Amino acid sequence: MENILKDRKYCIVTFGCQMNEHDSEIIAGMLEEYGAYAVEHEEADIILLNTCSVRENADKRFFGTLGQLKKRKQENENLIVCVCGCMMQQQHIIDTLKEKYPWVDVIFGTHNIHNFPGILTRVITEKQKMIEIWEDGGEIAEGLPSKRLYKHKSFVNIMYGCNNFCTYCIVPYTRGRERSRNPEDIVREVRELAADGVKEITLLGQNVNSYRAKDTDFTDLIYLLNDISGIERIRFMTSHPKDLSDRLIQAFADCQKLCKSIHLPVQSGSSEILRRMNRRYTKEDYLRLVEKIRSAVPDIAITTDIIVGFPGETEEDFAETLDLCRKVQYDSAFTFLYSIRKGTPAEKYEDQIPEEEKHRRFNELVDLINESSARKNEAYVGRIEKVLVDGPSKTRDNVLTGRTDSFKLVNFEGDDELIGTIVDIEITSANTFSLMGKRV
Repeated sequence: MENILKDRKYCIVTFGCQMNEHDSEIIAGMLEEYGAYAVEHEEADIILLNTCSVRENADKRFFGTLGQLKKRKQENENLIVCVCGCMMQQQHIIDTLKEKYPWVDVIFGTHNIHNFPGILTRVITEKQKMIEIWEDGGEIAEGLPSKRLYKHKSFVNIMYGCNNFCTYCIVPYTRGRERSRNPEDIVREVRELAADGVKEITLLGQNVNSYRAKDTDFTDLIYLLNDISGIERIRFMTSHPKDLSDRLIQAFADCQKLCKSIHLPVQSGSSEILRRMNRRYTKEDYLRLVEKIRSAVPDIAITTDIIVGFPGETEEDFAETLDLCRKVQYDSAFTFLYSIRKGTPAEKYEDQIPEEEKHRRFNELVDLINESSARKNEAYVGRIEKVLVDGPSKTRDNVLTGRTDSFKLVNFEGDDELIGTIVDIEITSANTFSLMGKRV
């Protein structure tokens, strides 16, 4: 069959988490393998929106962007509008798209990304719309190409799906049940990335520390990857507190390449709210875990996710969250207002919190987290940190940005030839969200 994707111009707009970002890299890699190339939004004749269903804000941004494409489609009937990702695994979303957004040409889900070039080819040749949603993932497709955002670092999916069924979360229904890749496939991919110049990998999964394939668990995998020549940094996200083992904590001390930072979502500091969320740990369990982590690695940076205004959250429950944050002293946190996700158990909870109260609590929590972040960053002033340089600053000329081992963002003056290298930077000043430094 003639390759009708050759020289097509595409643009991908990604909403959501690192899993979505990596899915978009794979989609871009497949399109470019067929000869398509990336352009700016206005020039594209194929536009793909990769959606996220975890947060309400991502929903709104997606529908807003999709609405703006109506005029583009009217002006150019050859424009192909595609939507994919987590939102497409929900029937009510597909019904809404069919009813209110008839200019969408392609709808596919999270489980059949590897089929996208074939779906797109059929849409072009047969001149018809296509909806192709798989209910489950089946076997994991290996060897898919990927167009990385950075030459020197890469995401690596190690597992897909989730078995936790937190009552606020739609992910188990959109990404399916847990499926782990074979360790030999992961090791082979990381070796190929190292040979291609990648220095840092981030292992991805809805809950990476529940990874298990054959006789290999997540900690075993870390030790395997730590031995791969060329890889200098290993990160992972996201981990569930209930599955964070003593062996994994010890790996932070044993494995030189495992970065000294961990994202450990707590979601709430109230044991009662955690129970209602089906998180399967208490506030006391979480604090003991943090104590273990800091005993093994005193300088480790700890970040988290926190939901404010979960149904039934009393003022006392919220005070427990503030208390936990004061005790842990997070380096930073992603804070969210609870939003109802259709199809989750929490949708049916009757004791929803008024929006005004949610916002009040949210603002109080953010102020506390920002104070903690500023103190943590201030402690870096005067230290010399190894920084992996990512690229030029988006706001300042002749300034580069990069990350420390502990994932702190550092800005410093330097030339572009430093991009992709690890350099020694003396930290000269700090603010809430980043550090400034100078090259040693």
